[in-house]
Amino acid sequence: MKRLVLILLVALLVVPVSVNAGSIGGKDNPGGVPGQWYVGDTPSFVDPNKPPIVFIHGINSSSRTWWENNNMYQTALTNGYQTAFIDVHPDKNMWDNGAIVNSRIRDIYNHFGQKKLVIVAHSKGGIDSQNALVHHGAHPYVSNLITLSTPHYGSQLADLAYSGWASWLASILGSKNDATYSLQTGYMNSYRPQIDNHTNRSRNRVYTLAGTSWGSFGSSLYWGGLYLNSYGSNDGAVTVTSSRLPYSTEVLVSNWNHTTVREGVTFQYFRPYLTLTQAAGASFALDEVSATVEPREEEAISISTLHRGGEFQTEGKETFSVEENVAQIDLDWLSDKQTTDIEIISPSGKIHTNFQHSIDREIFQGGHHHTFQITKPEQGEWTVKAKKEQATYLMTVGFHSELNEEIVLEEATLELKNTGAKVKDFEVDVNIQKDGKAKSAYGMKVAKKGKVALNFTEEGVYSITLDVKGKTKNGNNFERTIVKSLYIDKNGNKY
Repeated sequence: MKRLVLILLVALLVVPVSVNAGSIGGKDNPGGVPGQWYVGDTPSFVDPNKPPIVFIHGINSSSRTWWENNNMYQTALTNGYQTAFIDVHPDKNMWDNGAIVNSRIRDIYNHFGQKKLVIVAHSKGGIDSQNALVHHGAHPYVSNLITLSTPHYGSQLADLAYSGWASWLASILGSKNDATYSLQTGYMNSYRPQIDNHTNRSRNRVYTLAGTSWGSFGSSLYWGGLYLNSYGSNDGAVTVTSSRLPYSTEVLVSNWNHTTVREGVTFQYFRPYLTLTQAAGASFALDEVSATVEPREEEAISISTLHRGGEFQTEGKETFSVEENVAQIDLDWLSDKQTTDIEIISPSGKIHTNFQHSIDREIFQGGHHHTFQITKPEQGEWTVKAKKEQATYLMTVGFHSELNEEIVLEEATLELKNTGAKVKDFEVDVNIQKDGKAKSAYGMKVAKKGKVALNFTEEGVYSITLDVKGKTKNGNNFERTIVKSLYIDKNGNKY
């Protein structure tokens, strides 16, 4: 008997307990406790033909994101929908969060009288939700899944966090966690077949929305958009390409940023898919198409940014080259501490001190952005100086230049190519990190093209940082950086 009591006690300690924390927004129920779920107010009339909506948040967030400084919840209530909100771990991977969503979905389904639910998920919440439906088998309780700017194929900002230049700062900010690790594009390319080829994949239809706005200049999303621009249209955190699944229905891509895409303005667009049964015209049953989803074709990546980073005691100093005919540079100094003493010095000695400050809310949460924008910058060597007590930093320079299209990285082969007439030659410094720790470094002299040497077989995620230095046809120096993620599984397969 004593042994039975002990086993029950241990079980209670290790198994998440379903906790309905009551109505949203109460001072005793602030949201943010993983495993808790909240119920919204009951509409004045409960339409039996309308499914309850379950909202699931993304990385570094909580359920409060749906009703605090956001009219999404109120919009759903005004339109007569019952609502519920699940808190998942803000820093855990999709396997852990998928288990939570799976358990809470079943509880919410019973709470609403066993009515089919519709999940509306923002960002990584869409990955967590699909994991619950497919891997954990929560699909019988849900009709449709609607994802708002979900990085189904990962985010290059997560790749950056584990790169050679940003790894130090990411560690200080706490950005290197299970959630960020799982969002690296290499890891996600290995994850997708596990979900896409699963027998449960077609049990629920998936609808996607995405944005193309970076927010205002100086915002953290503007910096994210600047970095992601090499990979295509994006909302400051996730590219449009990553938001798509080959078997989903794309509802709309519009000028939302990663924040506004989860606000009430998008409700009118996904409202037609808030149905108790699977809405028509979307996903396919497994007997209608092959169960195997072919991988997307990788595209060549142009190089438009430069990265440098590290730590300093009282003054941080970096130099970088600007080639001829650059229309504009956007320079962002991301640090774990805010500073007011930062300046950019042009080759002729002109000092720029006007910048915009913002705090990162995404992958580099808590980091301080100091962002400069300089039009028609002088050709030559520029200097950046920042003063502060001991601090870590990541400097990103975005070049608005025709040269960006001259050198590309072929993703499939990890081969750098000179495709145009403006580049004379270039060299590449290669830095490879494995799971956030230094693995190897070497240099390549490249006249026309160069293939990155990868002879690794050990399981893990490898972050490859390529620092390109070269000369234009006019003999002027230029610099760029590109980061690529690679996952090697236990069988030695590369993703």
